[in-house]
Amino acid sequence: MTADTAQSLARLAAERVDHRFKGLPPDADGLTVAELAGQRRNLFTGGFATPVLALSAERLEHNLKLMETYAARHGLAFAPHGKTSMAPQLFQRQIEHGAWGITLAVPHQVRVARAFGTRRVFLANELVDAAALRWIAAELDADPDFALICYVDSVRGVELMDAALRDADATRPVDVVVELAAGEGARTGVRTETECAAVADAVAGTRTLRLVGVAGYEGEVPKADTERVTAWLRRLVALAADFDKAGRFAGLDEIVVSAGGSAWFDAVAEVFAEIPELSLPVLKLLRSGAYVSHDDGHYRKLTPFNRVPEEGALEPAFRLWTQVVSRTSGEQAFVNAGKRDAAYDLDLPFAQVIRRDGAERPATGVSVTALSDQHAWLATTPEADLEVGDWVGLGLSHPCTSFDKWQLIPVAEADGTVVDYVRTFF
Repeated sequence: MTADTAQSLARLAAERVDHRFKGLPPDADGLTVAELAGQRRNLFTGGFATPVLALSAERLEHNLKLMETYAARHGLAFAPHGKTSMAPQLFQRQIEHGAWGITLAVPHQVRVARAFGTRRVFLANELVDAAALRWIAAELDADPDFALICYVDSVRGVELMDAALRDADATRPVDVVVELAAGEGARTGVRTETECAAVADAVAGTRTLRLVGVAGYEGEVPKADTERVTAWLRRLVALAADFDKAGRFAGLDEIVVSAGGSAWFDAVAEVFAEIPELSLPVLKLLRSGAYVSHDDGHYRKLTPFNRVPEEGALEPAFRLWTQVVSRTSGEQAFVNAGKRDAAYDLDLPFAQVIRRDGAERPATGVSVTALSDQHAWLATTPEADLEVGDWVGLGLSHPCTSFDKWQLIPVAEADGTVVDYVRTFF
């Protein structure tokens, strides 16, 4: 950890707890985050107010170690996507667990990462905003240890980037990778290899940009399955080889080839292992991000570890603790968390456990059927034993829209002891 990172994280620990941070104990107001963490309060008996989102300390560490091991086993560099958590404390833990750097999506996220000392950023987007480019140029010029790689996916984009960087009097070129689209109808990226070459030619015609590789996102392959994803990844590798043969990477130390969301990183590992010997070493950069917390729905179903169980298994680390505030009938109840607290863009939350009088048991016969702004609608069967006042622990789907609803998240051990707090910046 650099001195700048340590100082920035120390400032987070010195932040005062107050009304901004929902779910935290009201009697903790005025304490610093470090002081509150030092009290090691219990999530269930220490004054926390429902709803409160918690991360499992053990599962979080398990997931960090698992992906570190996976990347190393397959010869991959790892730049996990930071948009998932936007939590600099987790960025630092990912880097301590072997990450090359952090992937981000928009300039604000890069500013957050830089404020906490992140030295390597992969910006998985074409950046054409002149104000943001001026700031990035200044960051690069001021810090020779800062490395940033950015997508380009159009000649027009290259022209706009070049104009903004020239106006900013940038002295260091911005490293870029040509983004290959995942197919017709997919999201961003250049659609054909011929157009990729035209974008690369445009980059070569500037002094403000430097082509360092190729990249893309296989999660956007239409009707994605193993065969289609593998075919697209092989197109990406072939594009890198063609660019190298044409001498487009002359003068570099390495060639960047990057892909890898959270659903197909096994295919990325397999195809990247096939990359032929090029004129320079290849940085095989994986960018999966949802693994850090994993989830109980979307990614639990899609994770590549389901296809390669011998490699291990991620564990869902989130649980949203709510309280029953209304038991309207034998078939229905309501808890005090809704759309403002729980992800719902992919799946509704999952009722997992019930706590009453310090005892925890499975939420048998309880399911979430809908969310209002501040309530979850529960359907209950005759076997459900549920009363007003019970705590109900909900599993969540889609980490990216779970983190963004909470500014300060307790990290709790299995017995409920809260050992840390994770600050997010969305």
